[in-house]
Amino acid sequence: MENLPLVLDLIEWLSTSPRNYPEVMDAWRTSCPRLTVWEDATDAGFVELKRHGSEKLVCVTPLGREFLDKHRGGAMA
Repeated sequence: MENLPLVLDLIEWLSTSPRNYPEVMDAWRTSCPRLTVWEDATDAGFVELKRHGSEKLVCVTPLGREFLDKHRGGAMA
């Protein structure tokens, strides 16, 4: 995965608490075709969208937590 450090940063950022979709898109969306952090994380199954009432939340999946633990030594719970 070409953007591994940034994907790990995204997962780590989300691991503290789910964030609403607009907040995630504001922080992580890019128009650079070589910087596909959001796409890489979702394609790999590390993050998912969940509905909470009328709000969409972005959450780390169990696979994403496992990936974070593997690459960051379990620093985040």
